[in-house]
Amino acid sequence: MKISVYGKQMNVRESLEALIEKKLQRFDKFFGEDTEAFVTCKVRKGVKIVEVTITYGATVFRAEEESDTFMTALDRTAESLERQIRKNKTRLEKKVKSGAFVIEEFDDDEYVEEPEFRIRTKSFPFKPMTPEEAILQMNLLGHSFFAFTDAETLEVSVVYKRKDGDYGLIIQEK
Repeated sequence: MKISVYGKQMNVRESLEALIEKKLQRFDKFFGEDTEAFVTCKVRKGVKIVEVTITYGATVFRAEEESDTFMTALDRTAESLERQIRKNKTRLEKKVKSGAFVIEEFDDDEYVEEPEFRIRTKSFPFKPMTPEEAILQMNLLGHSFFAFTDAETLEVSVVYKRKDGDYGLIIQEK
């Protein structure tokens, strides 16, 4: 796994970078060598935050945890990623490294695999609008995200409310 460590408005010490690489090595058994892991460390109002995004083909695993130390936040992030993998192990086994999910590796009493997905379909007309209009519509509906057709590009886009109170815009990569 290729690991890239970044500091957001800070420099990441070599000791922390080595700890991150050691912690993420435990995921090598699940993924191939072409897997990429992006780790972002940041401090917000004195709280240490570690965000890990692992990309394997079209599958993305992401976890973000905060604590009073980077070490604790990193431990929690690794546990969160492992929970995601355990919860979806059958579906993931079809996508990731063959034989990666050996039954003995998981204590099935501790983690219950997610049942089949129940998908409710909803349809509505996509009216061309600006991202600002989409945010207004999302807030009026009381939703945390809103899909719309961008009036400028005529592409389907999504606006969403972020944890920090800001808004995000998802556009299709070309």
